[in-house]
Amino acid sequence: MQEPRRARLIDVARRAGVGKTTASDALSGGGRVSPATREAVLAAAAELGYSVNTAARHLRGGSIGTIGIVLPEVVSRSSYYMAFTFGIVTSAAAHDIDVTIVSPSVSSGRSRPIRADGLIIGDPLSGDPGLPSLMGSGIPVVTQEHLPEDVAGTPAGVVWSSHEAGMLRLFDEIDVTGARHPALLVAPDATDWSRQLVSGYRAGCAARGLEPVIAPVSFEASWPAVRAATERVLQTHPETDVIICGPDSSAIEVAAVLGRQGRTIGEDITVVSCVDHPSLPFLTPSITSIDLRPRDSGVACAELLIDLLEGRAEPGTDVEFPIAVVARDSTAHPLRVRA
Repeated sequence: MQEPRRARLIDVARRAGVGKTTASDALSGGGRVSPATREAVLAAAAELGYSVNTAARHLRGGSIGTIGIVLPEVVSRSSYYMAFTFGIVTSAAAHDIDVTIVSPSVSSGRSRPIRADGLIIGDPLSGDPGLPSLMGSGIPVVTQEHLPEDVAGTPAGVVWSSHEAGMLRLFDEIDVTGARHPALLVAPDATDWSRQLVSGYRAGCAARGLEPVIAPVSFEASWPAVRAATERVLQTHPETDVIICGPDSSAIEVAAVLGRQGRTIGEDITVVSCVDHPSLPFLTPSITSIDLRPRDSGVACAELLIDLLEGRAEPGTDVEFPIAVVARDSTAHPLRVRA
């Protein structure tokens, strides 16, 4: 027989007819809660057999019970950031902690404190005007990847991956095709992720005696921007026989451009991606890519932040998160026609 689910803070709040923050304040003895409301919340907790969750009770800085996520604007059209966010939410829910989205574009002009016990910043962007105020807010921050050099401050924790090593592994797969003229679509210095990709790309080219060609696109490049960059690189470098796609989902648009120009992936050119996407296994041919495991990365960021807030991890903790290349059909065979 299945055991009944343990009552959660949200259950107590609903029974008492108050918000979750009010219920948390009432149970902890903090906040501006009237005696009548506090009594109603305590009664609801007793009726439901609720015991204060350890994670929520020990959050430093009070009883908010919420962590915040700061994401690039591209999140609305990125499968990567949707999965990353879901990982954070899933992990936080297991600790009875809420998650809120904090917009970096307005954070620098906020007139009130951020209502969160800690923040997770996904891929902090160079030049983002909101980052300095977030880093100086006094709230513990975990970043996914290291801060750009132009952003002052030290995160309480970092979850990072070796994207340079991932790029070099992509080159190992490209070697199978015999391609000798690689072009990289990327925002060169936007984030630690893109900086590492460029470093790995240059190292891979140098080790093979290849001429590097970097086609700059913004970190938040739309498909029209990816299309324009692809068309431009093919026009200025017609010898290109492999396009390495940086931005999330850009390989889909690159494949479409190649098709319109009469190029055939696996014949006279190939494509690989620095970010795996749910559609890439189903393209013809399927596209070799780097699996960044975004959902698990989100879980890792949330777990580190919660450990920091509870005192189980020391400030300054760096966690390397493993990623892997997924070899698919786009790099399975030598190109049969050389540009």
